[in-house]
Amino acid sequence: MATPRSSAVTERVWSRLPEGSRQVLEDELSPSDLQSLLLSLAHSRAHRIRPAEVLRRWMSDRFVRPATIDPGRLSEVENRLWRRLRDTPFEGLALSPVTSLGTCAAVGAVDQNRIVSTVRSSEVVSDPCSVLALEAALRRRSGVDQVHLASCHRVLRAQRFVESDAFAHFVIFALVSSARDSGSARTEAQLLIMHLGFWQQVLDELLGPNWGRFAYTLMGDQSIGHSLVDTVQSELPVAPLTAYPERTQGIGYYDTAAFKIMAKTETNELEIGDGGFVGWTAELIPDAKERCLISCVAPERLANLMRQD
Repeated sequence: MATPRSSAVTERVWSRLPEGSRQVLEDELSPSDLQSLLLSLAHSRAHRIRPAEVLRRWMSDRFVRPATIDPGRLSEVENRLWRRLRDTPFEGLALSPVTSLGTCAAVGAVDQNRIVSTVRSSEVVSDPCSVLALEAALRRRSGVDQVHLASCHRVLRAQRFVESDAFAHFVIFALVSSARDSGSARTEAQLLIMHLGFWQQVLDELLGPNWGRFAYTLMGDQSIGHSLVDTVQSELPVAPLTAYPERTQGIGYYDTAAFKIMAKTETNELEIGDGGFVGWTAELIPDAKERCLISCVAPERLANLMRQD
């Protein structure tokens, strides 16, 4: 969502341009012509920037500063996640750093001001789940019975975070599954067991058997939600499922059920992952019977919590 300050700046810029410029740029220029114009502007400005200015931006721009995580330790966590994935139906994908402009706004209903857009009709990936959902929908449309995809990707987000030490870019290890509803919430249960079972095994291995809990929230039809929980508990009896009815984050983003992955720390709990059912592939295919489950963890947070071997 645009802030009052950003809206005021935008209006001030428009006021300095000749009358009619806004309509030409927003409505009349073709995408290719607009792209050519923006590329030309970027080229002109880039060639006027001096090395000292580049260094100043490198020092102060939160989008470009390196993460503080030990890359060797982060790589170890990522490798162990990938090794565990080999024994599952999930297929790993190496995503491009960018995706089509509007991916998060159209698929995940995320405000474009939270996304880093480019001048080439693309945007920097801010959520691998939405990109994996595009590929899942494409494969489902081609006739694949079920699609289970995974990716480990460094994302870039434009929104400010409450935590003072939070970075604009960080790694997300994401899972996305899509399949057609088979009735009585059986498909949802199957997908949920697959995702939670994977995270349970990973966290047992990396953090120990008392790592934390899955805090779930039911949305929409409560009877379907309770049936899902009962099925998961019967199939994954050791999974630490606890109800989290007071959750407000993600309402309207997720449907049916959502969960947070909470890890124990020495003093409290730390959220290291999130997931839930979304209607993305149902809209992309389109087919109202399509079911899609997404989930992810933050490997950098896992690396900071992981047992020293």
